Amino acid sequence: MNPRQVQAFAERVLAEIEKVIIGKREVLEQVLLSILAGGHILFEDYPGLAKTLIARSFAATLGCSFRRVQFTPDLLPNDITGTYVLNRTTSQFELRKGPVFTNILLGDEINRAPPKTQSALLEAMQERQTTIEGDSYPIPEPFTVMATQNPIEYEGTYPLPEAQLDRFLVKLGIGYPSPEAEVEIMVRRIARKRDEAALSAVGSAQVLLECQKAVEEVYIDMALLRYIQEIVARTRNHAQVEIGSSPRGCLALMKLARARAALSGRDYVTPDDIKPFTVPALSHRLILKPDPWVRGVRPATVVNEVVQRVPVPKVPGAPG
Repeated sequence: MNPRQVQAFAERVLAEIEKVIIGKREVLEQVLLSILAGGHILFEDYPGLAKTLIARSFAATLGCSFRRVQFTPDLLPNDITGTYVLNRTTSQFELRKGPVFTNILLGDEINRAPPKTQSALLEAMQERQTTIEGDSYPIPEPFTVMATQNPIEYEGTYPLPEAQLDRFLVKLGIGYPSPEAEVEIMVRRIARKRDEAALSAVGSAQVLLECQKAVEEVYIDMALLRYIQEIVARTRNHAQVEIGSSPRGCLALMKLARARAALSGRDYVTPDDIKPFTVPALSHRLILKPDPWVRGVRPATVVNEVVQRVPVPKVPGAPG
């Protein structure tokens, strides 16, 4: 599959999802690009803004298997990974796989589960495998975790450890719809006469894997790699930052830029493929000093300031 084919496939996917997710084209593109880049997505926004619906819609449209886990304080690791169960007929223990064995896993309110349970998900996210009773089992490919957390109601939650936050390729917000989009949501609900909206699959897990392979072939100039590294390095040296982005921030920007190039039908990256993802890819990897945080400074502000200060390199349009 070449970038033109990836672009055509992506347009079909987005057109289908926009039948139910209205007025959020930019967010939908960011989600799709993250999936094409093979990464995991953290949604942080208020309840009722279609976080779960977006995850379900992408799974249905991409033709991928989907499982949802509601994270609660009493959720155990084997509720995610699975466990061995005694078959009374054969008197043998058989593996009953948990919801992590899927293509797209939605972890709803992930910060409500205790750290031990979060660590079970962390292994699947990073290693693409899970351990059950000492044995390791591979997770099906492709595999994407879409997790949600609520920016309010922190009582009774377990903040995600920095190591787990770092495993998410991007952190996205959705935001409220525009007045016109909100009216259109009601109009479409009246027209279909039920809450659920039926979406058609325009691809399959195998097609998605081929798209991901095509993204891996996109060329990125050395000057752009240095540009990415300079942005990430400056987050570590910023006066208002306690801890800057890890090298995973570099990898995230590189992956997303290549995916955006493919989505645009190109087999090479330009600086404009990098800039839109600096905040989604880096803001959750920064820890600010206490004083700036109290004064209302947020990581996104710091990232935007850093990007404005780093000179944009001039690179040829395509490999020579």
